[in-house]
Amino acid sequence: MTVMETTRTIVLPSGEHIPRLGQGTWHMAENPLNRTKEVNALRLGIDLGMTLIDTAEMYADGGAERVVGEAIKGRRDEIFLVSKVLPQNATRHGTIAACSRSLARLGVDEIDLYLLHWRGAVPLEETVDAFETLVGAGKIRNWGVSNFDVADMQELVDLPNGTNVATDQVLYNLARRGIEYDLMPLCQRSGLPIMAYSPIEQGRVLHHVTLKTIAARLGATPAQVALAWVLRQDGVCAIPQSGKPEHVRENRGALDVRLTPQDLAELDETFPPPDRKQPLATH
Repeated sequence: MTVMETTRTIVLPSGEHIPRLGQGTWHMAENPLNRTKEVNALRLGIDLGMTLIDTAEMYADGGAERVVGEAIKGRRDEIFLVSKVLPQNATRHGTIAACSRSLARLGVDEIDLYLLHWRGAVPLEETVDAFETLVGAGKIRNWGVSNFDVADMQELVDLPNGTNVATDQVLYNLARRGIEYDLMPLCQRSGLPIMAYSPIEQGRVLHHVTLKTIAARLGATPAQVALAWVLRQDGVCAIPQSGKPEHVRENRGALDVRLTPQDLAELDETFPPPDRKQPLATH
């Protein structure tokens, strides 16, 4: 069995299967000295089956897209590529222009999933119209949103073509469980995947004794336990960022971690689930 076959997947509304564990690129390309290491880390991730790569025009002002473009050169057909348009660019014409710039930086003809990075002042209807135009033109295959809470999602799906949304990418990890109260159930009922960014809270949760104890019991690392906890959820994929090959291998190992009911109960005690509506966490 190949690595790709053993990597679990989730299903988009289109019926397409995408890797449950991908690679994020937030903070990549911020230091030119790290470029080779970052490119190699992404290529290693691809080799290990983490073929979903998430980036955005905002990251390093387009620099992260260029790093991704270099990493996937000659391997485009293996990759599920995600990028995002900034809200200030998300007018009808601005979205199409931003997509063209992203395509050029990535060195590809089509983006598999194109997201509105967060809500801004531009009416959603304009952005959706632009997304649909890009789909029709063969520039993107799917579109979705990022950092949308329940009210935003409800507004979106009431728009013409709004039900074509493919995902909501949000901050989700052990320390940021607010979406479990209402947003996650809404998305699960709608068959809409959630893409979790910062799934290990940029390392800030890893010092907790509970995580260390469970990791030792399972022969895993605290980061793998935190990531496996996110990945256990139905319809959730995760996009941890790592510019270092050793961390890429560690992330991949999270797919092999099986948390027991005891593990989950201990994590709930340390990181309690929400008992009321919480503001959507974004950073």
